Amino acid sequence: MSTPATEPLIRVRGVSKHFGSFTAVDNIDLDIESGELFVLLGGSGCGKTTLLRMLAGFESASSGSITIDGADMAGVEPYARPVNMMFQSYALFPHMTVENNVAYGLKRDGVARAERRQRVDEMLAMVELDSFAKRKPHQLSGGQRQRVALARALVKRPKVLLLDEPLGALDKRLREQTQFELMQLQDKLGTTFVVVTHDQEEAMTLATRIAVMDEGRFVQVGSPAEIYETPCSRFVASFIGSANMIEGSVIEVNGETVVVEGEGGNNRFEVNHSEPVSVGDSVCLAIRPEKIDIALVTDQAATGSQNRLSGTIKELAYLGGTSILRVETEGGRVFEVTSPNRLRSVSGKHVFDWDDAVTMSFPASNAILLTS
Repeated sequence: MSTPATEPLIRVRGVSKHFGSFTAVDNIDLDIESGELFVLLGGSGCGKTTLLRMLAGFESASSGSITIDGADMAGVEPYARPVNMMFQSYALFPHMTVENNVAYGLKRDGVARAERRQRVDEMLAMVELDSFAKRKPHQLSGGQRQRVALARALVKRPKVLLLDEPLGALDKRLREQTQFELMQLQDKLGTTFVVVTHDQEEAMTLATRIAVMDEGRFVQVGSPAEIYETPCSRFVASFIGSANMIEGSVIEVNGETVVVEGEGGNNRFEVNHSEPVSVGDSVCLAIRPEKIDIALVTDQAATGSQNRLSGTIKELAYLGGTSILRVETEGGRVFEVTSPNRLRSVSGKHVFDWDDAVTMSFPASNAILLTS
């Protein structure tokens, strides 16, 4: 029986997994809708791969329930679930050609030869490997082997494709290229993807939604923009991207404008915040490096904002499109600022240099107030 439109394709309720006294996954609830590209993101040992393996049926939950397409998965073997899993190692058969690797699962399932041939041809064309059908895995690049593994997983037309660090074996340039290919393929097929990764940038690129995990629990679930722009805690703000963190206390509340005094009492900052806080509350301000405007002290065009700081550039990294500046303020606090290199420099000299005196500023709307 098909799943009602209002019911999520994957429903996880109260799921925990214990290995002896160690809790790998701790009482998790999760809904994943049909057609999502959902990413489980976290550091090593946070429980993300264990959760993926429970969805696949390779691990059994210690407690709780997992439902896929309206059916309870308790006791259902991996081969009988409407899912397929792609491993980081790809696990291709070295003695088989590309087309035979892709056809292997269909052959094991007893799919007729003519249909098997048609489905393999369609899938190889979709991943742009039809001209490589007769090659062996050792004759392919890393990116091509990754696409063979993807085709083999998708040719069985699972309702859910589970991917464990699918791009981890690729170099940076190929990984970035393959991220977009993976997104396009998922969009074209409409298959639900659940991806495990420890790479924040990869998660932000791929996902329709992200679950940030820590110590077996979800810390925050939301779209990439929600998690980056409105992190719920210090952990999420610092784990997703870079953030300048300022510990302080609330000294004034005027509607949705909150004034925070930084530790040491040498700086005050205004921040827009709609949730209730009280004078005296201990809080943290997070400001993303790209949200800070920076200008030389001698630059009369420096923009004005509610929050201004002076300092000296102590470190500088030129990355081509951007430069990362580390600025030490008069109070000894170090801020990281990302500055776009909009103007081409033929001489190699850029706007900012080591030991330059600068002014940093950011409006109240660019800071994030965190209470946990």
